[in-house]
Amino acid sequence: MSTKQTTPASGFSYKLTRTLDAPAVKVWRAWTTPEQYAQWAYAAAGSVEMDVRPGGAWKATMVTPDGGQFPLTGSYLEVVENRLLVVGMDVSGKPEPAAMTMELDEQDDHHTHIVLRQTCDTAEARDMAEQGSTMLLDSLSAFLANGTRD
Repeated sequence: MSTKQTTPASGFSYKLTRTLDAPAVKVWRAWTTPEQYAQWAYAAAGSVEMDVRPGGAWKATMVTPDGGQFPLTGSYLEVVENRLLVVGMDVSGKPEPAAMTMELDEQDDHHTHIVLRQTCDTAEARDMAEQGSTMLLDSLSAFLANGTRD
């Protein structure tokens, strides 16, 4: 996995890349199917709802390692099936959602290159988001390696 941090005029960014041992369609399903997403993304069972289309809403209750729970909500800003997902996350006190971009590039029938990008307002927010995204990629990789139901 590679990580790149930048500080553009508009904020603090990170970029995570990884090659996953799964075709893009399986990676897409893992990220956009509530039942699959809940299995790998640290979400409470039954808390994930997804309307995967531009403007569609999503919500999930995330579970921390110490058992704490916190709800997240947002909407899908861009959706290109099996290729691109731009997820807006609602942030208290901010008029615009925080956006995270997931890009998929299928290398062959068994491998997909994934890129996660996000720009945050502060270095601390970027570091926290990057840590969370790294955990998600680790968990997604393990989920795909253990086989998923189609």
